[in-house]
Amino acid sequence: MRHDGDATPRQAQEVPPLSAPHPQSAPRPSKGDRTRARILDAATALFSRSGFHAVSLRDIAAHAGLTHAGLLHHFPGKEALLTQVLSRRDAEDAARLFPPDASGDPTERLMRLVYVVARNAHTPGLVGLYAKLSGEASDPEHPAHDYFVERYRLLRERTAVLFARLFAEHEPPLPHDPASVAQQLLALMDGLQTQWLLEPAAVDMQASVRAYLTELGLVLPPTPWTGEPAPGASPAPGGAGAPGAG
Repeated sequence: MRHDGDATPRQAQEVPPLSAPHPQSAPRPSKGDRTRARILDAATALFSRSGFHAVSLRDIAAHAGLTHAGLLHHFPGKEALLTQVLSRRDAEDAARLFPPDASGDPTERLMRLVYVVARNAHTPGLVGLYAKLSGEASDPEHPAHDYFVERYRLLRERTAVLFARLFAEHEPPLPHDPASVAQQLLALMDGLQTQWLLEPAAVDMQASVRAYLTELGLVLPPTPWTGEPAPGASPAPGGAGAPGAG
């Protein structure tokens, strides 16, 4: 695959934050929306298979059945497209793990989070892209900086709410601080992904996350990876979605 001289990426304020879509407010997709979804599906498949730098915008356009100019009409550059790929998977995972009304059994939601960890071990291309982009985005001038700041803020808040329920409903109640545990778990997941990318055979991400939860007093039944959506979750369009701690 060849490289493009990609167009300038979107500015930081145009990068959408992590959010869980509300099914009742979702309008019927327009033709443009369907085309954008097709582009995102193609980008997700190619980025996951070959990595960010080995894939050009022309490759993605061809995979989506569009011209290069047609793709640029919807996405101004490859980095902006990557951020949208990550954002879409974040939104899908948020809808599964963090319902808008905070409903659902908290243990089942924690199992789904562990399932996300298992799924990430089968999408090394996107996990690597996430790790690289999140590191680069520590620069305030990076176009994805605001996106990642907001993403981690929401993940910390929502995961803390989940742990607050788990600790309070446990018998007997567990004395841990939900906010601290949420931050520790997200840091553990990110660190495990980096180590796994460097030496996959030496790191079992799901087992390590389970061991941490067990130390907290939260013992979960096994949820082996099957290549299928987690129980009770709808399939994610385009397959791979956004890597990372969400």
